[in-house]
Amino acid sequence: KKGNPIVYALVARETVILSEFAAGTGNFASVTRKILEKIASTDSRMSYVCDRHIFHIMVHDGLTFMCMAEEDFGRRAAFSFLEDIKNKFNATYGDKGKTALAYAMNEEFSRVLCKQMEHYGQSLDEDKIARVKADMDDVKNVMVDNIEKVLKRGEKIELLVDKTDNLNQQSIRFKKHSSQLRQAMWWQNAKLMMCVGAIVAVVIGIALWSMAK
Repeated sequence: KKGNPIVYALVARETVILSEFAAGTGNFASVTRKILEKIASTDSRMSYVCDRHIFHIMVHDGLTFMCMAEEDFGRRAAFSFLEDIKNKFNATYGDKGKTALAYAMNEEFSRVLCKQMEHYGQSLDEDKIARVKADMDDVKNVMVDNIEKVLKRGEKIELLVDKTDNLNQQSIRFKKHSSQLRQAMWWQNAKLMMCVGAIVAVVIGIALWSMAK
């Protein structure tokens, strides 16, 4: 079964992330922070290509709405998703996002991000998506660029792959360590039960010996 085409989404105020949700694992969260440091706070829409994924960005009224999606997930669908997220966030929090602390809305709004990511991931029909925001501006004029344009000078996109590989290796080591820890705890519990059993047996033996006398 193919995974959700929208892998990651967030709402931020400049570099302050208010809410985020990831449908997979990887180092894309660190890449989005690099992007947040570079983009202007003026109203705009843009897309950055990164290997087989695209970061779609909508900046509106000081807030940034961003998602990372697979390259075959259309731009119109991606910006329809962001428009929907923007409307839901503003309807729920109003102007609170302009002063809120980092992750202040994450506990509640990350569920909304998750739900809408699943919804749009299943609604690939352009006509269905268009009905969510029928009067949305055409995306033909949205700037599309390579993500290396927003990274530090000389920093190559291979860094993303390397970091992802490192993350996978860390995940493998964590799973191995967890397995070893579970085994150690099982043996510790087993030894404790044997000790308790031995003590109980001794007590019962003493009691039976005393009764026999």
